[in-house]
Amino acid sequence: MNSLLVLLYLFLSGLLAFLLIMALVAFFVLAERKVLGYMQLRKGPNKVGLWGLLQSFADLLKLVIKGKTAFFLVRSWLSWCGVLLLVLISCCYCVLFAVVHCGVSSAYLVLWFLVVTSMSGYSLLSVGWGSYNKYALLSCVRSAFGSVTFEACFMCVVVIVALVSGSYGLWSFLQNSWFLVGVLPACYGLWLLGILCECNRTPLDYSEAESELVSGLNTEYCGVPFTCLFACEYLIMFVFSWLSAVLFFGGYFVVLLTLVHCFFYVWSRATLPRIRYDLFVGFMWEWSLVLFIFSVFVVV
Repeated sequence: MNSLLVLLYLFLSGLLAFLLIMALVAFFVLAERKVLGYMQLRKGPNKVGLWGLLQSFADLLKLVIKGKTAFFLVRSWLSWCGVLLLVLISCCYCVLFAVVHCGVSSAYLVLWFLVVTSMSGYSLLSVGWGSYNKYALLSCVRSAFGSVTFEACFMCVVVIVALVSGSYGLWSFLQNSWFLVGVLPACYGLWLLGILCECNRTPLDYSEAESELVSGLNTEYCGVPFTCLFACEYLIMFVFSWLSAVLFFGGYFVVLLTLVHCFFYVWSRATLPRIRYDLFVGFMWEWSLVLFIFSVFVVV
């Protein structure tokens, strides 16, 4: 009976976290379009609702009710499995987010984040491979390998965090200000590069490089599947912004620092040029992992 109550509690907490984060995603998309507009000396959405506040909901309604022709959908069942797996990964992130903020003190929560992150490569491969499109196939291979690259760096960061704090838990980081960024600033910089690649954001958006992949993974998607891909991408972006604030700063300013990391995504999209894929992968495997391993020995 107690186990059923715990499962029900986790389910309701994860569902509430999912709904709250999705509401934040809607307004974050609007804020991103506004900020990008002002950075490019133009106005963002300002017609739908008061100051354009309902623009994201109007776009969602348009995507959901958009008509589709069955004979022109070049996708297989594998593509639907990839979309559903990505939604499942996003829900798992929400459950872990809710568990941390509910005060559950587990010594292995960071390892669970690592486990959930390792599943993203399979989702990307299924989404691209099941599209029957050569651009989507190239996109999914590049994205999956970039995800593996980030997982290697993530694993090193987890080891460093465990060495500094003495456990793999996150609740202690919310209670105390560790300021790991002051101890290992180079690791923090490489972490920012990694989350840009994992969340598919400019200048490391290798799955949607429009100049060479024609939208990449999203080429054969529309309506509800495209909405799931788009919304889950922003949800994962918010979760990693929160995780960056918790791991490298901690304390009682996590909410503010989460918003700062969200703004970092927008700033990088508006400012930085796209980096060549081979240069980025070579740098991450040849130099960043060496620096992470060296940091582990320094901490020890």
